[in-house]
Order: sequence, then C-alpha cells, then structure tokens
Amino acid sequence: MIMFDNVFKSAGGEAVSENKFLNTDSNSGSVETTAKPLPFKDPNFIHSGIGGAAAGKKNRTWKNLKQILASERALPWQLNDPSYFNIDAPPSFKPAKKYSDISGLPANYTDPQSKLRFSTIEEFAYIRMLPSDVVTGYLALRKATIGSRRSARQTHPKPSSWG
Repeated sequence: MIMFDNVFKSAGGEAVSENKFLNTDSNSGSVETTAKPLPFKDPNFIHSGIGGAAAGKKNRTWKNLKQILASERALPWQLNDPSYFNIDAPPSFKPAKKYSDISGLPANYTDPQSKLRFSTIEEFAYIRMLPSDVVTGYLALRKATIGSRRSARQTHPKPSSWG
C-alpha cells in the first residue's frame, strides 16, 4: 500500500491536507483511493471563536507572597498539609561558604591565634594588631566564641598509687 499526501490551499487561505492510499496488491486488479482522516484531529471539534488569535496571549499577573498567604489562610487546610509557612529545606550537602570577618569577601584563610577569617595579607596584618576585646567582638558577630579547649599535653593529677 502506498500513501500520497496532497497539500493544497483552500479558498480561505488555509492549508488542507488530503491523504490518499493506493492499494498495490497483485491479487486485485483494481486500484482504489480512499481519504483517511488524521488520527490526531477531532472531527467533532468546533472552534469557539471568542477572542481570536490574541486571546491566549494575555499578560498573566503574578501573585505576590502576601496574596498567596492570604489565599492559603482562606482554604480549609489540615494540620499536616504543607504551606508557605511550614516548608523547610534539608541541610545542604555543600560546605558553608566562609567570609572574611573584616571585609566580608570570601575568605580562604583563618588566623590560628584569634580564629578570625581573612582573605588578604593586609587583613591578616590588621587582625594581628587588634586588641583582644575587638577580636572577641568580631567572633561574637559571627557567633563563634572561643571555648576553653583541653590540649593533649595537659597534665592530670597522678594517682596516689604512682609513687
């Protein structure tokens, strides 16, 4: 069976497709042509004609967060349903970015004495000149307080059985 597609323009300027099949059986001596409708077109479709071509191109107005929250409050939600109030993200797999305590630039270095982060040599020199109360103020801003650490070489009292 061979299929021929004929596409032509109608009087209205629309492209119309016509499918014809040619049966090439050696058993039958006659040649038949039939028009077969396209399977993806609905033959019962009637266009509404409302709005024309520009009807679907209206600018959509976006709702802001306040409007979304107000509409969520009006709906009958259950306690366990998710909403913009109670959504929460899991912790990130990426490490947290570290920023300089002095300039706010991305910091690759940490001062071992004061534990302040810095990004340039000039900031390191500035950190070394800072008094200890200013250093603790910077650490408090970052919420990183210096706790008392036990060193590995700390001496422990000897038991009385040792001599």
